[in-house]
Amino acid sequence: MRNVLNQSHPFSKFIFALFIILSVFLLIFLVGIIVALPIFHIRLAELPQIISNIESPGNLSFLKYLQTLQSVGLFIIPSFIIAFLFSNNSFSYLKFTSKANGTSLILIVFIMFCSVPIINFFAMWNADMHLPGFLKDVELWMREKESSAQQITEAFLEMNSIQTLFFNIFMIGVLPAIGEELIFRGIFQRLFTEWTKNIHWGILIAAILFSGMHMQFYGFVPRLLLGILFGYLFYWSGSIWFPIAGHFVNNTTAVVFYYFYADKVAEQIDSFGASEGTYYYLVISLILLTALLWSFYKNETRGRMLKADK
Repeated sequence: MRNVLNQSHPFSKFIFALFIILSVFLLIFLVGIIVALPIFHIRLAELPQIISNIESPGNLSFLKYLQTLQSVGLFIIPSFIIAFLFSNNSFSYLKFTSKANGTSLILIVFIMFCSVPIINFFAMWNADMHLPGFLKDVELWMREKESSAQQITEAFLEMNSIQTLFFNIFMIGVLPAIGEELIFRGIFQRLFTEWTKNIHWGILIAAILFSGMHMQFYGFVPRLLLGILFGYLFYWSGSIWFPIAGHFVNNTTAVVFYYFYADKVAEQIDSFGASEGTYYYLVISLILLTALLWSFYKNETRGRMLKADK
């Protein structure tokens, strides 16, 4: 079975990858629900009510369990199954075998921090978008979905202990960083690059799917930009560790700030670079981000040349 689809057309691989992702997710989700029923002392008929009532601590714990199950079943496990079927070496296919340069990892941290004002600017712009009048019902549905997702996110970020902080770092920082990067950069970006014969199209299409997957329409543009950023980090380095690191820093920073500062600075962080008084931060961050990305590119290019000379 290993490497059985290696010679298939990229489109066929993509369709098969989607089939694997959905099949594995449904299986793991079903098993996970069956296992959870006695653990959380709930009945199957109560699931819709539990999911809609996030204010109860017991319900919130169950939702966090489902979120963890989703990251593992929808992204992490399917990515390794797909890599197994598409190659002779799953870890090599997913670019785990390329070592992460320490200097480049430090650059990743600064790259993610410097991107905050730019991402926030486009987030504010995206949130203010309105559809034409004849699509009023569609816009209403989209805003309801956005509001629902925001409520769940805020509920997840309510942390009253250090144990909750560490679990949230694991659930929001570690698992999505690994799983989503494996699927969207390790699998999809590779397939669409093979299909279009163009790395830039491969990066863009994978980033569009990455952003669309979150189903938060008024956060589509900033997630698209993050997806493009992660795509180029992956392309320049040839290692999945760098987009994983960037994704982890982005998500974990938000979790840690919410834990230590909650509402005191959360709104300021969200508007940093987007409000009128902080536009100059946007310009400064753009200059710094360009310089840091150039440094990352040169550092990784130099590292590859040194390896080739050995």
